[in-house]
Amino acid sequence: MLLRLAYLGVTNALAMLRLLPMSDRAKDAEILALRHQIVVLERQLHGEKVRFAPADRAILAALLHRLPRDVLRRVRLLVRPETVLRWHRDLIARRHAAVSRPKRAGRPPTVRSIRTLVLRLARENSGWGYRRIHGELLVLGVKVAASTVWEILNEAGIDPAPERTSDSWAAFLRSQAEAILAADFFEAVTLTGARMYVLAVIEHATRRIRILGATAHPTAAWVTQAVRNLAMDLQDADCRARFLIRDRDGKYPPLFDAILADTGIKVVLSGVQMPRMNSVMERWIQSCRHELLDRTLIWDQAHLLHALHEYERHHNAHRPHRGISNARPLHPLPEPLTDPDRITHLNIRRRDRLGGILHEYEHAA
Repeated sequence: MLLRLAYLGVTNALAMLRLLPMSDRAKDAEILALRHQIVVLERQLHGEKVRFAPADRAILAALLHRLPRDVLRRVRLLVRPETVLRWHRDLIARRHAAVSRPKRAGRPPTVRSIRTLVLRLARENSGWGYRRIHGELLVLGVKVAASTVWEILNEAGIDPAPERTSDSWAAFLRSQAEAILAADFFEAVTLTGARMYVLAVIEHATRRIRILGATAHPTAAWVTQAVRNLAMDLQDADCRARFLIRDRDGKYPPLFDAILADTGIKVVLSGVQMPRMNSVMERWIQSCRHELLDRTLIWDQAHLLHALHEYERHHNAHRPHRGISNARPLHPLPEPLTDPDRITHLNIRRRDRLGGILHEYEHAA
């Protein structure tokens, strides 16, 4: 024990003698280097090989590269002094390479407006490939490379023209919507228990609804007169419908189809127990029940017609519809507000229909 204590004393005394010719700056550098090596060793506590990350090499090279080689050899390092000096040379070489590397000229970036125009042409013309879009740009006087057009479409995730031209059923039906009407009967029960039958027609393109009437006894004469009124309304509105979808309900007399055929409208029957073939009409009936009939106590036929016509005006003139991009059947969407004063000081008033069952909001005059 005493011998080991004497050995340690002599060793520390010689270490102190070694530190005497060193400057304070060299001592501080050695201390910081030793501390950082301890940090590196703490990361290797599971018996793995000591590994110096690029950041560790940069720190040690920056701390020790100014020390003389003989002093550097006496510093207790996990690597050889030549390795530290090599790290420093590599660090300086990478720095000079980054500064002296010439900038690549390359192709100038594409103007944002040109990118927007390319995407617009692709969106509005599903059958145009990048070559066709490139030709259209040249006609407009916009000079870009065809490869640039391809890169814009590829970055936006737009498929090639052959894949974009395969329309879905939704897109196909939307393109044919102007020529389609749909009709259906639905029931409403009064407070006295009387069952009323309502006949309604909707336009697929605009979602405009027409309430043709309500009766407790939908006779052939009543339905025939209702369809005559519909034919006159369609002619006055210059409607270009060519097909009307209805189910196989026995309430429709043969004259129903004949009157419509005289106006150029062909009746298309839906399948048996297949309400999805008349889904637009069925969806409107569901909305009418949820927003009106399920929240109203109907007294009699006159009260039912009054409520339905109020809902018809609300549906056609105010209510937005997701099927037509949240527009209204009789009015397009207004221009968005851009005036900061109007946006900051919104003055919105509410108008009630049917005693507050239906709410409509509009700007105060």
